[in-house]
Amino acid sequence: MSHDFDPLAPETFDSPHEDYRRLRATCPVAHSDAWGGFWALMKHADVAAVAADWQTYLTSQQNVVPKVAFTGRRPPLHLDPPEHTPYRRALAPLLSDRRVAALEPVMRRICRDLLTAMVARGGGDVCADFSSHMPVAVFGHWMNLSELAVDQLAQVGQRYNIAVQSNDIEQTRIASAALYEVAQNVVAARRANPLAVETDATSALLAVRVDGAPLPDELIVGTIRQVLVVGLIAPSVVIGAMAVHLARDPALQTKLRNDRALLPAAVDEFLRLYTPYRGFARTAERDVCIRGRTIPAGEPIALVYASANRDEDVFEDPDSFRLDRPNMSASLAFGRGPHMCVGAGLGRLELIVALDELLSAAPGFVLAGEPMPTRFPEIGALSAPIRFEQAA
Repeated sequence: MSHDFDPLAPETFDSPHEDYRRLRATCPVAHSDAWGGFWALMKHADVAAVAADWQTYLTSQQNVVPKVAFTGRRPPLHLDPPEHTPYRRALAPLLSDRRVAALEPVMRRICRDLLTAMVARGGGDVCADFSSHMPVAVFGHWMNLSELAVDQLAQVGQRYNIAVQSNDIEQTRIASAALYEVAQNVVAARRANPLAVETDATSALLAVRVDGAPLPDELIVGTIRQVLVVGLIAPSVVIGAMAVHLARDPALQTKLRNDRALLPAAVDEFLRLYTPYRGFARTAERDVCIRGRTIPAGEPIALVYASANRDEDVFEDPDSFRLDRPNMSASLAFGRGPHMCVGAGLGRLELIVALDELLSAAPGFVLAGEPMPTRFPEIGALSAPIRFEQAA
C-alpha cells in the first residue's frame, strides 16, 4: 500500500496546512501506513459527502484516527443512526440558543479572572494559562458539577490531552480510564439525586426511555465521557490558534478591538481557517471508490476537516482571513450530517466571548515565542506564548 503522507512527521504551527494544500492538488484521497494504516480525505466535497452518508460510512467501528478509544463506546459519536438519536435528543434542549445565551455572564467572569492574572504577569501561554482552563470551568457550570469535580476534570482532562498529543498509548489508556471514573461519579451522583431534566444533561439522559426501557448505564457513562472531552479540547486549541493569528496581525487586532460587532463573523472565519479536527473518522461498510482510489471495507477513513475548509474549489483565497466571505455556510467547522456537533452553539459563543475578553485585556499583544502545534487528531495551538502591550 502506498504511503502518501506521514502524520507523525515533525510539524510547525503552519506546516500541516502547507502539506494539505499539496495533497489536495496531488493526492486528495491519501493513504498513510501510520497507526496500522488509514485513508485521509482532503477535499471539501469528499469530506462533506462521507460525513452525510451514514449508511455507507460508519462511526461505530472507528471514529477517530489514531484510535484512542480503550474503554467502551461513547454515544452519540460512537453510534450510527438511529441508535445515536436518543442521546442527541436528550442533550439538544440543554444546548438550545436560550440555554447557551444564559451562560454568557459565567463565561465572561471566567475569562476575566484568567486573563487578569495573565495581564498582571505581563503575558503567558494563552493555551496553558487561559484556553485550557476556560472551557473546563464553563463546562462544569453547564454540567452542574461541584467545584471538586471541576478541579478533578481539569487535571484529568489535561493529562488526557497531553497523552494523546504525545502519542503515548499507555498514558492515553490510563487517562481515558480516569475520565471514565469522573463520568461514572457524575452519573452515580445524579442517579442518587436527580436534577430537573430541563437543566441537567446527566439527569436528562437517565430519564430517557426507548421502547419503555432506560438507556444502558454503560452508554450513559460513555456519553458523559465523550461530552467531557469534546467540550474541553476543541475550544482550547481554537482559542490558541486565534491568539497566534492575531498576534501576527496587529492591524486585524486593532480592527476587531475597535468594532466588536465583527466578532461573530471573525469567529466563523477563524473556525474555517483553524478547524480543530483532522482525525474524525468513518469506516466504509463495503468497498468504495473515491476519486479513482478503492478503499476496502473496514479500513478507517479520516475526514480532514482542516483541509476541507481550505479547499480552493470552495473558498476563494482560502489561506487568507476574510470577514466578507459570501459562502461561509459551506464551512464544515462543526461537521456535517447526523453527527454534526450538537454543541456548536455553545462552542461558538465560548469562542466569541474568549476573543472579546482577550481583546479587552490589554491594548495589544504579540507573540513571545514560537507557538507549539497540536498533533493528530486535533490541529491548532497546543502552546501560544504572548506578551501583552501596555498603553503608551
